[in-house]
Amino acid sequence: MKLKQLMASAALVALTSGSAYAEDVEVLHWWTSGGEAAALNVLKDNLAGQDIGWVDMPVAGGGGEAAMTTLRARVTAGDAPTAVQMLGFDIIDWANEDVLGNLNEVAAAEGWGKVVPEALQAFSKHDGNWIAAPVNVHSTNWVWISKSALDATGLGAPTSWDELTAVLDAMKANGITPLAHGGQAWQDATIFDAVVLSMGDDFYKSALIDLDTDALGGATMVEAFQRMDTLRGYVDDNFSGRDWNLASAMVINGEAGMQMMGDWAKGEFLRADQKPGEDFVCIRFPGTQGAVTFNSDQFVMFEVDEGNDAQLAMASAVMDPVFQSAFNVVKGSVPARTDVPNTDFDDCGKKGMVDLADAGDNGRLFGSMAHGHSVPASVKNAIYDVVTAHFNGEYDAETAAQELVNAVESAM
Repeated sequence: MKLKQLMASAALVALTSGSAYAEDVEVLHWWTSGGEAAALNVLKDNLAGQDIGWVDMPVAGGGGEAAMTTLRARVTAGDAPTAVQMLGFDIIDWANEDVLGNLNEVAAAEGWGKVVPEALQAFSKHDGNWIAAPVNVHSTNWVWISKSALDATGLGAPTSWDELTAVLDAMKANGITPLAHGGQAWQDATIFDAVVLSMGDDFYKSALIDLDTDALGGATMVEAFQRMDTLRGYVDDNFSGRDWNLASAMVINGEAGMQMMGDWAKGEFLRADQKPGEDFVCIRFPGTQGAVTFNSDQFVMFEVDEGNDAQLAMASAVMDPVFQSAFNVVKGSVPARTDVPNTDFDDCGKKGMVDLADAGDNGRLFGSMAHGHSVPASVKNAIYDVVTAHFNGEYDAETAAQELVNAVESAM
């Protein structure tokens, strides 16, 4: 069914039912920060313009773990929402349970296969069928730096580990918290992801994609944990449990010098009317230049008895090039489609699009372990436990590397 036919069908339902909307979509998601909510409103407004109602089901928690727990309870009770924000291997796990809807009709009509990168299609499709509509590509190995705090150090934006620690030391000497961070497992793992990648592409692939025992427990991993020890020394004492957007606010408000976080953080800076290059600086985590770790927010449609037309219309709206530009400009991410122009994106957005394309062309685009795109959830969560225990001082670097081997072996 073509999109115009879908809209006609939805309009017919509205006329015959007398309701304000043709159909509703109940959407489970974890976009609850200010910048995320502003981006989500772009999609809500788009659907409202097509007479499709939005029933909001937000579940706070930036990594999505709480949302997945809520989803499991809903599905177990026989009450699955019509659409769910989902990441990586979570999509694959649900697809294997044979409970997801089929989006082939709209995907074929609109040529998704020609414009969605293969790395994303690996999660958007299952057994050759489209099961999810990717809304964006986030890259996770970013550092967001206060321009004024950086200028006060007299140093430039760091490009190596030694330069990074020099900047952090100078910020500490200037009396601010050098590194804004929230002590939640997924945030700890986000930094760990970048640290491991900074040790080399081959090492990242061996350790966090291939799960090679020698890489997980060897000398290079010990050094990665030692670098995590160093970074822990730049975090304030009140970091435990802090939400990621509150860490962003510390940088925005001048309380901290930098944050190591995926590009969704940019939405918080933009919402505070800050401008890249003037108020904040965006760089790749030093040592990872040219490589990108990614995740992709995708909307998965569950099988429903009624409302499939609205699901297909929502999937089409998510994949519309105009929407993908408008949404990702606000969200801080880059479009999932490769044919969206960069005209409306700021300097950080343009850099993100170029970096993503270059990394893809050069074989340096890797699924993010921390964000569920390199290993199954059971393994990811096992790595989380070790990384967070180490960051909180329960293990030294050598012990952490050995515990990482043990945890991964137990989870597989």
